[in-house]
Amino acid sequence: MSSDLHQPSILLVEDDQMDIMNVQRELRKHNITVPLHIARNGRDALGMLRGEGGQTRIDKPSVVMLDINMPRMNGLELLEALRSDPEMVGLNVFIMTTSDLETDRLKARDLAVSGYIIKPLNFDKFGEGGSTVDGFSLFLDLLQLKES
Repeated sequence: MSSDLHQPSILLVEDDQMDIMNVQRELRKHNITVPLHIARNGRDALGMLRGEGGQTRIDKPSVVMLDINMPRMNGLELLEALRSDPEMVGLNVFIMTTSDLETDRLKARDLAVSGYIIKPLNFDKFGEGGSTVDGFSLFLDLLQLKES
């Protein structure tokens, strides 16, 4: 058994309770039963990923779902921190936002996101660059057990 083989999981970084419930509902609807870790802001997320600030360190998630607009450390700031951390640089990050602003999209693309989710989350409208199916199938692929 390679040590890379661990149970897939999702880290959801989101401060809005309704949005969290929305994500949980969509995951259930699609029978996605992997563990869902929830961080309320970017700082908490970093704490969970690194085991800092009194947080229990979680296994590296298969997918990070990241809200852009949050207090204390927003999604893009968190993404910049992850991309500059050698241990976290490879994380698969999907940005969640209510804004369809081109500037946000370009910034997210510069930071190598795997996909872009417009809130309220609905996996039927999930995508990157307009192709819903590709974005969601990539998301599902990333949640398969990675056998290396």
